[in-house]
Amino acid sequence: MNTQTVAQAAELLRAGQVCAFPTETVYGLGGDATNADAVLSIYETKGRPRFNPLIMHCADLAMAETLAEFSPLARRLAALWPGSLTIVLPAKPNNGLADVATAGLDTVGLRVPDHPVALELLRAVGRPLAAPSANPSGKLSPTTAQQVWNGFGGRVPVLDGGACRAGLESTIIRVEGDRLVQLRAGALAREEIEAALGVAVDVAEKGSAIASPGMMASHYAPNAQIRLDAVPHAGEAYLAFGRSRSFEGPMRNLSEAGDLREAAQNLFSMLHELDAVGAGMIAVAPIPHVGLGEAINDRLARAAAPRGG
Repeated sequence: MNTQTVAQAAELLRAGQVCAFPTETVYGLGGDATNADAVLSIYETKGRPRFNPLIMHCADLAMAETLAEFSPLARRLAALWPGSLTIVLPAKPNNGLADVATAGLDTVGLRVPDHPVALELLRAVGRPLAAPSANPSGKLSPTTAQQVWNGFGGRVPVLDGGACRAGLESTIIRVEGDRLVQLRAGALAREEIEAALGVAVDVAEKGSAIASPGMMASHYAPNAQIRLDAVPHAGEAYLAFGRSRSFEGPMRNLSEAGDLREAAQNLFSMLHELDAVGAGMIAVAPIPHVGLGEAINDRLARAAAPRGG
């Protein structure tokens, strides 16, 4: 695997090319958000539908403020940056972003990643980076540089920053006046946001119009099919959680201790590993729907959803 330095990655991105880079959540496929050709290259490289908007990664709050209108409540939410939180806000007019990056919406999703390599890269580029997860559209998100390399067959340059410590994509919150609405559960639990701000966070209704990444019904899917809340059968692979039954087939345990943070960190990597054994079906043990379990179950439900085509 041939990887880039920060300086090399920044040079590629400033020249309008794409480059994968690490964040604390998953690896992102970055492109200059102010360059329409670069953003189109992201969509083309991933095979991503162009009605599915991208998240803009910023070096700091000051950069984010050039792109969107921040209300007092939005500023309170932004105090959780850097972190695994994307905030959807009204876009400023003439903010310099390529129209295709926001998929024609009048809002924009922003975040400041909590990863030293990502922040160093953003400062070196000096521009916001549009960056969905660095994987073919609909497939498992990558949490290592090697997974990015394998996913794109070595066609995408990668800046290696080690394994992602969160392992799930960012939580996406839209600010609607004095109301916060979670559009996507993620690596920052909704309860943590509510506790930090003292404000309730509503959840977007299922079937809502796509207003952010991660809202498509079928997404984050391995090649194998997925059975949820399941007991494994012979010939299947098994993704366990907590103290698990004995099983003679291919098996990984998200967290033998029943730790949801550990389970979130392991989710995509272990699905990658089980997919690699070639089983046609992965049975997944029940995961509690509390804290980070909300995001884990969201990803698993989308992985198990019927797939188009």
